[in-house]
Amino acid sequence: MEAAGGRLSLAVPFCQVELLNRPKPEALVDVTEGESPVRGTLQRAAGSPGDFLVITHGASGNSNAALLVALAEAFAQTGISVLRCDLPYRQRKPNGPPSPANASLDQQGLRRAVAVMRQLFPGRAFLGGSSYGGRQASMLAGSQPSLADGLLLLSYPLHPPGKPVRLRTEHFPALRAPTLFVSGTRDAFGTIDELQTAIKLIPARTNLVAVDGAAHGLSDKKKQDGIVKLVTAAFSQFFDR
Repeated sequence: MEAAGGRLSLAVPFCQVELLNRPKPEALVDVTEGESPVRGTLQRAAGSPGDFLVITHGASGNSNAALLVALAEAFAQTGISVLRCDLPYRQRKPNGPPSPANASLDQQGLRRAVAVMRQLFPGRAFLGGSSYGGRQASMLAGSQPSLADGLLLLSYPLHPPGKPVRLRTEHFPALRAPTLFVSGTRDAFGTIDELQTAIKLIPARTNLVAVDGAAHGLSDKKKQDGIVKLVTAAFSQFFDR
C-alpha cells in the first residue's frame, strides 16, 4: 500500500482477487405446488452460465457432506455450476436412513432438481450422487433417458456388504447417458472387479475410476484433496471438456 499524489492505492494479489470474485454458495429452495420440493446449495460457476451438475448424498448423510462441498467448489472453478441437494427423505427428517418404499419420491426430487437447474443454466445437465444418491440418480436416468447428458456415480452400492449375489443392476441395461463411476478399492459394497463386470450391462459409454485404498463413501479427510482432483480430472476427460 502506498500514497501516490495524495491518493491511497491498494495492491491486491491476483489469487486474492480471484477468491473475491468467486461466487459464494447460495441457498436454493423450490416449493412449486404439485412438484417434489427441492432444497440445497447452489455453487455457481464464475462467468457465463453453462453446464451444471445436480449431485446428492448417501443414505446416512446430507448435501453438506464434506466431499460434496469440496467437489462443488472444484467443479465451479472448472466452469460447471453445482447444486448439492437434499433428497426428499432427508428433507422430511434430519437423521436416519431412507425407506425403500419411498425411493420413487427421492427420484422425483432429483427430477425436479434437474428441471429447476435447467431454468437457470442453458448447458448440459449432469446428474449424480454418492452411494444411495447415485443409485437413485441412475435409476431415474434409466427410466427417463433424456433427463441428463451424463451421470457421475460415486461409490455406487453394487450390493449390500457381504451379499454379492444381491446385485443392484436391474436398471443398468436401460441407461443411455454416458456414466462415470468412481469407487474405492476397499469398498465393501462392491469390488473394482465386480463393478467392472457389472457396468458391461450398460449400453452407453462408461468409465470406472478406482481410488486406491479408499473405502465406501470416499470420505477419508486425509485423501479428500486428492480424490477431488481425481474426480474432476476424470470428469473433464470423460465428458470431453
